[in-house]
Amino acid sequence: MGCRLPAAGLPLPVAPRLFRPRGDLVRRVVSCIGGGSSSGQGALCSGTGRSFGWDDVFRISSEDRKGPSGLNAYFERVRSCNRGSEFHSEFVAFVIEGQIVGYIHHSFVNHLKGFSNVFMLMSGDNKGYTSACVTFHPSLRSSEDRTIAVGDVIKSLGSLIPGIRNELYPVSASYGLPVFFSLERAAAPYFGIKAYGVHMNGYIEKDEKKYLWIGKRSESKPTYPGMLDHLVAGGLPHGITCKANIIKECHEEAGIPESISCRAIPVGAVSYVDIDGPRYKRDVLFCYDLRLPDGFVPKNEDGEVDSFNLIPVDQVANIILRTEFFKPNCALVIIDFLFRHGFIAPDDAGYLQLLQLLRGRDCS
Repeated sequence: MGCRLPAAGLPLPVAPRLFRPRGDLVRRVVSCIGGGSSSGQGALCSGTGRSFGWDDVFRISSEDRKGPSGLNAYFERVRSCNRGSEFHSEFVAFVIEGQIVGYIHHSFVNHLKGFSNVFMLMSGDNKGYTSACVTFHPSLRSSEDRTIAVGDVIKSLGSLIPGIRNELYPVSASYGLPVFFSLERAAAPYFGIKAYGVHMNGYIEKDEKKYLWIGKRSESKPTYPGMLDHLVAGGLPHGITCKANIIKECHEEAGIPESISCRAIPVGAVSYVDIDGPRYKRDVLFCYDLRLPDGFVPKNEDGEVDSFNLIPVDQVANIILRTEFFKPNCALVIIDFLFRHGFIAPDDAGYLQLLQLLRGRDCS
């Protein structure tokens, strides 16, 4: 990257659009159960203090598929995870050793300028690189030094980055490439780094019919409380393989012993890019399928899941078509499952376009 340090500090304008809470999601969720409007994340209707329950899920899942036709509602679910591309110009590239590893909002760059011993704001020159970029101070050469320095910055920024998890994500240009440093998970979208996760469809087959185990997130979760979720899902921290992470998450989230979880099959990936205020979320989710014994009943071990229910796959599809009860990225992974298990067919209008969109945003 041909950026060079300017003679003086390079001020950047603070964009007037700082944060757009996902109230749009909540309003649409509660409309499915006859509630009022609300704002913030999750399924709570602030006007009534009511959140949707399993009775609402089963009632809607068993209704005839009227309303959205064909695959239109599935396209909407994909679009809900890929918002804000028109605001890309408000972000500055985060460059390490000549590789773009993220995108940082102008307003957040202004906070980082207070840590000149860690970050440098470089100007563009006239040799083909016309954009500014953020990079590390040249004294920070090792992954360990960068990780420690950025960790200290995040602690200093305090409430600017909510929901600290004390879990590190590896930072690289693409999956499998060298790791430049590790970053606190909650800070990942503020630096626009590519983050990876594992999502597992746990299902059974009974009387030639497939059923998915579906979880309902705890109301105490900081993100998407009370919404529907996969049986097992989690971010991919630094220093653990996808397979090992699936086995760990299976135990923690659903009480699945390793003798069963080791049979989980990797089946592909989905990706999305979601720009929301100062957050630039670039996620790649590795998808797994696990056929469970008919008599197995999941049990949450870490307090993050309120309850589980076993639902026929065609009814799960109906929930996605008719509601926004599912955590948005979970809907994408389930749509991928519907493709692979024949619930979405090539003769459905938009089949190839939808298939492409599931991994059309920098799936690398």
